[in-house]
Amino acid sequence: MTIQLYGCPRSRSMRAVWALEEAGVEYDYRYVNLSAGQGRQSAYLALNPGGKVPLLIDGDLTLTESFAICSYIGDSHPDAGLVPPVGSTDRALYNRWCAFVIGELEQPLWTMAKHRFALPEKVRVPAVQATAAWEWSKAVAVLAQGLGTRHTMVGAGFTAADILIGHTLAWARAFEVPLEHANVADYADRVLDRPAHASALAREQAEAAKAS
Repeated sequence: MTIQLYGCPRSRSMRAVWALEEAGVEYDYRYVNLSAGQGRQSAYLALNPGGKVPLLIDGDLTLTESFAICSYIGDSHPDAGLVPPVGSTDRALYNRWCAFVIGELEQPLWTMAKHRFALPEKVRVPAVQATAAWEWSKAVAVLAQGLGTRHTMVGAGFTAADILIGHTLAWARAFEVPLEHANVADYADRVLDRPAHASALAREQAEAAKAS
């Protein structure tokens, strides 16, 4: 059975699509028009009570959360090299940096997004933008130190940790938030120049256009 991936352009579903493209996996993309409220409709909430994307369905498995989905894709297709072997030092470091993305690196950007457009206008707090920018500066400094002179974040090759980090850095650039460190900027250029990233962008945009 073909994997189904529910997503929407300019969201975290890009991470899952990128992982599928890197792994060369056939998948059926299901566009969820979040801006039109499709994520809050009962049919979608029955699949994902959180109403968000990405959502992956593979046979009897229904899976949410971009970190979990990317890791599942990597574990299911080991030849792609997207996740290090379970029990290895590199797998421990992979888990560390993926958790760092979710818990630290992306959170200031999500705070900015929520208080710019995602939350109802009556509960937005514009003054929080300065705090979020400060938090971003601290988090990206940790990333810069951990990256050092490495070309990828973990081990000798590209992994899903690079997908999560690369997508977050692209998010920062879209928000015109400075990356601040030359090694981080060079790393972003490198991972975002991968053919699978371009394919993922094109797939999401094409599927959204078809549904329009």
